[in-house]
Amino acid sequence: MNCIFCKIIAGEIPSVKIYEDELVFAFMDIAPINKGHVLVIPKEHHNSSSTVPEETGGRMFHVGSRIGVALKRGLDFEGFNLHLADGTCAGQVVNHAHLHVVPRGVEDGFHWNWRQLEYAEGESAETAERIKSKLKL
Repeated sequence: MNCIFCKIIAGEIPSVKIYEDELVFAFMDIAPINKGHVLVIPKEHHNSSSTVPEETGGRMFHVGSRIGVALKRGLDFEGFNLHLADGTCAGQVVNHAHLHVVPRGVEDGFHWNWRQLEYAEGESAETAERIKSKLKL
């Protein structure tokens, strides 16, 4: 496997580790949005978040939120973002599922650039039905 994150977990590529347990590995991002930016990854390789087992996915978000609190306390940030991109069209650069924990300050100058669309009359309910018809939990 030629996955950079798998190589980090295996110790073949150096990283600055923040946390590790049997399911997840957390380390400093080498190109941070803000200093303190951490990645939380499953130790088992998954290209997509959709294949990450529920226990592992839950662990990723639990660890990510605890790291977020530590960023606020340890680095004097006001908040943090948890961000997971699934697929290159969504901004996923490394094809190993990963959760970004980005420390945020009121005036840090970073913006996600979210746009806001509007639904036509009845379109929201129709879209919801299409989603629910394919939802498998």
